[in-house]
Amino acid sequence: MEIIIVDSLEEAGEIEATRLAETIDGNPATVLGLATGSSPLPLYQALRRHVLSGLDMRRVSGFALDEYVGISASDERSYTATIQREVTGPLALDPELVHVPEGGAQDPQQAAVRYEASIKSAGGIDVQILGIGSDGHLGFNEPGSSLASRTRIKTLSQRTREDNARFFATPEEVPRHCITQGLGTIMDARHLLLFAGGRAKAAAIAAALEGPVSSRCPASVIQMHPSATVYVDTAAATELELADFYKYTYANKPSLSR
Repeated sequence: MEIIIVDSLEEAGEIEATRLAETIDGNPATVLGLATGSSPLPLYQALRRHVLSGLDMRRVSGFALDEYVGISASDERSYTATIQREVTGPLALDPELVHVPEGGAQDPQQAAVRYEASIKSAGGIDVQILGIGSDGHLGFNEPGSSLASRTRIKTLSQRTREDNARFFATPEEVPRHCITQGLGTIMDARHLLLFAGGRAKAAAIAAALEGPVSSRCPASVIQMHPSATVYVDTAAATELELADFYKYTYANKPSLSR
């Protein structure tokens, strides 16, 4: 696991967009796992600049991490709409190659099964982009989630619903259920890319990166992944005991590709 402490997530976005552009140049049919939320936005914005400079992402396919249950895809608060607004359009992706769980399906459980199968049919995810919740959730895998879980329906914790209430008119409108890739599904990706910014994420980051691997902090499962990069801004890094070591190793990193 490579932990990179940066001044801001904008800096992280610039660094990683250059790396990711090289990956896509080498494999135009790269499969991306797409996270929503504020943390990955600087990466998408920096990638947009590469697209404007000639990066061709028309063959790139994408799989969103999750979707609310009971919200139509056309609802601007859905993750389907968010992905279209923040990723598909700006990065000139083919909409036919961008997939989001069917939160509005009549049978959400079967929709989850189909989504898991569609990821496998695509050959798996090459680079999974991630954020982290203030309680350590990854995707919508809340504390207590099985570390081997697959795509399924999950009940959102009260804390997660409170964190997401800012996107809704009232807290009561925040859905109680979602379809999310499981932790086992996420761990199948060939490379994980996690972004975390702000003091509110500091405790979760410390637990995920330096604590025990435990369902109490679902994001801690990334410690078991053979290829993961974590970008943490200075505020989110405040509770990392080994922060100076991470800075030293990054400053003295061998000139090798990841």
